[in-house]
Amino acid sequence: MSLNAQLIEKAMAKDATCIGGMDCSFIPKSGKATYGLDWFYNGSQSRTQKGLEISVIAVIDVEAHRGYSLSVKQTPGNLAKRKAKAQRQRQRIGWATVEQTQQMLDQLPNKTTAEADANNVTLEMTRMDYYLKHLQDSYAYLPTKLKYWAVDGFYSKKKFVDGVVGLNLHVISKLRSDADMRYLYTGVQKPRGAKRKYDGKVELSDLSRFTYVKQLEPQLNLYTTVVWHVSLKRNIRIAALIDTRKVGKTGVALLFSTDVELDAELIAEYYKARFQIEFIFRDAKQFTGLCDAQTRQPQTLDFHFNASLTVLNLAKYEDQLRFAKDNQTQSLHAFSMASYKRLAFNDHLLERFISMLDLNPTLIKSHPNYQNLRSYGIIAI
Repeated sequence: MSLNAQLIEKAMAKDATCIGGMDCSFIPKSGKATYGLDWFYNGSQSRTQKGLEISVIAVIDVEAHRGYSLSVKQTPGNLAKRKAKAQRQRQRIGWATVEQTQQMLDQLPNKTTAEADANNVTLEMTRMDYYLKHLQDSYAYLPTKLKYWAVDGFYSKKKFVDGVVGLNLHVISKLRSDADMRYLYTGVQKPRGAKRKYDGKVELSDLSRFTYVKQLEPQLNLYTTVVWHVSLKRNIRIAALIDTRKVGKTGVALLFSTDVELDAELIAEYYKARFQIEFIFRDAKQFTGLCDAQTRQPQTLDFHFNASLTVLNLAKYEDQLRFAKDNQTQSLHAFSMASYKRLAFNDHLLERFISMLDLNPTLIKSHPNYQNLRSYGIIAI
């Protein structure tokens, strides 16, 4: 994690706007003895499948449209079964404390318990608890200027939001279209009695009480307001995207931030930037062997996942060095791992030609068309 933190610090400009983000990715894995094997959601198939799952924390450069992985941890399997087993055991012994139940189960020859202890998983820990613990363990390595944490709608739970806010970060995420929210009362209060807090339920069919911000794209409008979210139990700023591009159908995307002072346009921009983490998963699976681990032990799996994503960070940093000119960043340069791999292959092939044909390398490399040969087949420069 320290290496990745140093790479991120060197690769990003000092005045760059950065946000944090995290997401999970499904890793296909067959067999029965692999650590962490369980049923996880596979987004590419839109269903749960048996395999592995990793949780990745990333730092995203908003202007450069580029994400860097900071930390990756494997999600332990059978967390739900372990919690249910702990509850049954506590019932048998008269609802003992969690610590007493942990001590009793530790004495049992349970392979699942031993594997989970290797990753500091407790009996009462859910997957959301584990994701939050991953963030807490990685917090010290985040850039000091990072203030916003962008995640998808899965993480918009009270436990996770409260945990992130407790780290002095603000959450940017997505809500269900039927989220239970209340308008804040801003009128005159009665001289006696409890102060009135709310002024009716939020209905997205009536946006008259929202503030119109701007048109982001043709027939894509942005509205905002500050409301009370019943489940999260806090005030949040809503950025409502109303999409009327399809005839006869109105699409609604409810984005929110726990920072009620944040501009609605920035909420939409930061949430959009969150998708850079999906490109990290794509490039790691296609080019750096993220899904190719031939091992079953937790320590070696952890090493493999971290090595795969760190190599991707190194590739992005080297790409940035190649294109840095006059102390400017590569903010307008599109990184392509496919092009990076192709360039490395072309360099190797040309070196082989020069060596095998006993050519003069200085003469060949100084030829005006040498760079054209190096960039043959590259889709992004």
